[in-house]
Amino acid sequence: MAAGIRGILLAAGYSKRFGSNKLLQALPAGSPQAGTPIALASARHFLDALPDSVAVIRPRAQKLAKILRDAGCNTVVCKNAGEGMGTSLAAGVRATSDADGWIVALADMPFIRPETIRIVAKALRDGAAIAAPTFRGERGHPVGFARRFLEELSSLRGDDGARQLLTQHPESLTLQEVDDPGVVRDIDKPSDLDARA
Repeated sequence: MAAGIRGILLAAGYSKRFGSNKLLQALPAGSPQAGTPIALASARHFLDALPDSVAVIRPRAQKLAKILRDAGCNTVVCKNAGEGMGTSLAAGVRATSDADGWIVALADMPFIRPETIRIVAKALRDGAAIAAPTFRGERGHPVGFARRFLEELSSLRGDDGARQLLTQHPESLTLQEVDDPGVVRDIDKPSDLDARA
């Protein structure tokens, strides 16, 4: 029996541009959830919309794993996380292969609102093959995939992530305009924390 739509939070990166593990970095004063680690803020928003979510982490990321498990995420350790985002996503999909579809989010995007995640999930339930939000015309995250992409998602490798599926199946993409700047705001370097949404 299928398990509904599952959330996959990608948290297995190495934060090379940030200089330290950015997912453990606290959100700055003045931002929503100030003082909360970036990954925890992302996970809480995700779990609010999709309680049955998993987080994909790299080996030996014990502190991050504990934070995410305590928040309510099941964790999936991707042994080959160093190969890139596609490899991590494939691990998350294989771990939830009974799902009807997947919503894929990045743990370094802590400002996406739960309501936006629900909108993407609803688009999948309503029959979209691939669904994504847009903010002022710019496509953002998270991205939802219907079950028919199980094989393609499970066999992703390297760093391309799901981008190659979006390139290969442009006709399958349903866009949902949202009033949520968080869908296009990720944190790659320390100065991104200072920018106001």
